[in-house]
Amino acid sequence: MKADKSKSMPSSSSSDRPEPTRSELEILQVLWQHGPNTVRFVNERLNEDKREVQYASTLKLMQIMVDKGLLLRDESQVKHIYSPASEEYKTKSLLLDRFVDSLFNGSVSSLMLHLLDNKKTSQSELDAIRELLEKSKKDKK
Repeated sequence: MKADKSKSMPSSSSSDRPEPTRSELEILQVLWQHGPNTVRFVNERLNEDKREVQYASTLKLMQIMVDKGLLLRDESQVKHIYSPASEEYKTKSLLLDRFVDSLFNGSVSSLMLHLLDNKKTSQSELDAIRELLEKSKKDKK
C-alpha cells in the first residue's frame, strides 16, 4: 500500500504553512465536506456547486496542492485518492488569524464591529453572538 504521506503540511509554525488560493480553498471545501476522494469527484462537485472547471485544470491544481503540502495523495489504488493535509478548523483558524492581523491589526473587536455594521444580522444570529460573548465572559473568570 503506497501512500504519499510525506507531503504533509509543515508543522514548525503556522506562518510556514502555505496559504491556499481561492481555487485551492474550493477544492479543500469539497474534500472537507465529502471526505477523501478522486480528482473526478472533486471536479464534478466544482462544476455542480461553483463554476465550470476543466478536469485537466482540477488535476493540475490538485497535484500542485500535493507539492505545496495542502493535500495528501494515496496512490495505493488505480484511482488516486486525495485528502486534505490539515483539518478544516485548523486551516480556517490560520486564515482567519492572518486576515484579522493584516486587515484589522489583530483586533477582533474591530472585525466584529465592521461585520455587524456591513451585514444584515438576523435576530437569531445576534442571539447566538450574545450567547457566545456570555460564554466567553464566564470562561475568562
